[in-house]
Amino acid sequence: MKYFLAILGTTLALLGQGPATPAQAADKVTFGTNWLAEAEHGGFYQALADGTYAKYGLDVKILPGGPQANNRLLLAAGRIDFYMGVNMIQAFTAAEQNVPTVTVASIFQKDPFVFMSHPGVGLDTFEDLPKATAFISKDTLVSAWQWLRLAYGFSDDKVKPYTFNPAPFIGDKNAIQQGFLTSEPFEVERQGKFKPNVFLLADHGYDTYSTTIEAHRDMIAKNPDLVQRFVDASAIGWYNYLYGDNAAANAAIKKDNPDISDEQIAYSIAKMKEYGVVDSGDALTGGIGAMSDARIKSFFDKMAKAGVVKADLDYKKSYDLRFVNKGVGLSLRPKN
Repeated sequence: MKYFLAILGTTLALLGQGPATPAQAADKVTFGTNWLAEAEHGGFYQALADGTYAKYGLDVKILPGGPQANNRLLLAAGRIDFYMGVNMIQAFTAAEQNVPTVTVASIFQKDPFVFMSHPGVGLDTFEDLPKATAFISKDTLVSAWQWLRLAYGFSDDKVKPYTFNPAPFIGDKNAIQQGFLTSEPFEVERQGKFKPNVFLLADHGYDTYSTTIEAHRDMIAKNPDLVQRFVDASAIGWYNYLYGDNAAANAAIKKDNPDISDEQIAYSIAKMKEYGVVDSGDALTGGIGAMSDARIKSFFDKMAKAGVVKADLDYKKSYDLRFVNKGVGLSLRPKN
């Protein structure tokens, strides 16, 4: 009976129907992130720390990003195996420029991009925000801001440059500032000694996927089983990071990024849960990593209308749904 079960397990793994058995040599995989290690990368560190990647026959190295890194370029050049994409605008741009990268999963169902405002000064609803001075980065000005102008009437004459320093916003009660749900509000509370209003753009129609997994076209064509195992193991890692014991993953994050604090990590995890950043929408039925044609079309149409991408772009080249929407890890979600 033991011999039969061993043969059955190996056969299932070879068919891509389950994790690899210890008898198989692990595939070495390098996964490049888009920023320094943080809780927003937690599920990947979890899958590494708790052995999930190893159970799926993967020997994974996480290569952190940062201001001096360009891990996305390394993926395009075939120097790394997977990359953590930012959002679908990046994926659309790759398709337009014939860069051979493809989005194969989306860990975040909601982009964590936010606006913050001071409370009690007439900027307490999203509809109030267009009248405020807006501290906006150059990247945002040519992407999300273009949609905001069209959809909500934001205007360029209100824009001031955001240099990733919250002090100007803290000092101007009639201003708003961009940020990420999991980080900038924490810093404003710490430095400004007040709790800002936080508006998640995803809850107001900005429906891009975020924190995606990208693979090289050659990898998808030649080794789809490896892609599937990495996507599945990463999804399980994210369930365990959000709902299980994540101490080892957080220790690994702090090892790669010694400047991050326990308080920042805890805040980020709490906000991801509170706003359903990871486990909401399509992920509730398809599992973490889920994506859909309809959702991507919706976002593409908005970006095309706003002039962010070309309307005749074959945007479907930017993603592949074969590796998601299979319910992997759903049993790990708490029942209540």
